[in-house]
Amino acid sequence: MRRPGSTPFAFPDFRGATRRLILVNLVAYFALIVLGAVMPALAGSLVNLLAFSPAAFLHGALWQPLTYSLVHFGLMGTLFELLSLWFLAGFLEAMHADSWVMGLYGASVLGTAAAGALLYGASVAFGLSVIPVPLYGCFGGIFGLLVAIGVLYGETEFLLFFTIGIKARYMAIIYGLVATAMLFSTQRMYAFAQLGGALAGWLYLRTASRRGLSFAMSERWYGLRNRYYRWKRRRAARKFEVYMRKQGRTVRFDGQGRQIDEEQDDKSRWN
Repeated sequence: MRRPGSTPFAFPDFRGATRRLILVNLVAYFALIVLGAVMPALAGSLVNLLAFSPAAFLHGALWQPLTYSLVHFGLMGTLFELLSLWFLAGFLEAMHADSWVMGLYGASVLGTAAAGALLYGASVAFGLSVIPVPLYGCFGGIFGLLVAIGVLYGETEFLLFFTIGIKARYMAIIYGLVATAMLFSTQRMYAFAQLGGALAGWLYLRTASRRGLSFAMSERWYGLRNRYYRWKRRRAARKFEVYMRKQGRTVRFDGQGRQIDEEQDDKSRWN
């Protein structure tokens, strides 16, 4: 396990959630390349179907928030995204469960799409000058991973551009400021969506268990179920108290619905 605070000079282990994310994106990238070489028209239609278009999503393309992150264009851009994904996801996976990393990445990807849809809806409703560009790539998920590292391991130093040492929290802040500045350019849809991914990653940190979102949801489900059973037990206890009172006997139950032994209570009072 890597010690937080040190400067990592090599890429993390290629395993678990990191390996799954990289391989899925690589397969999708090369599949689109091959399809584009064989049937360009079909490849173009598939890209339009899978990339996130806010207008299409609001008109029923509900799968796009899950598929747009698998659409990549350009060798260098894809290489940079996947290397960043490998580095950040692998760093987090060295100290968290792979389900936690997958949940963080998924929440950031969905948050990116949600922010894009929100900005598009606001532009339509209030007449804002926003160019509704389609979203593609895993940039939002990467930003969410970076925010998580900045919050949890802010003192860890990374090599920016492989030359400049910088702490994780400052690197996350710099990327956030760059995205904020882009809100005043023609790329405001992209920038706002990227900030949405960062916000979703931060919210995931505040709500999800260290063992993953599925574990947190199961814990909450079992907690609700147990509270329901305790409520039923207390209600049954109150009904039983009323019934025994009608029979001329008095029984008492505590706040958990357990019967209080009067004789034992008297003995413990005098001892």
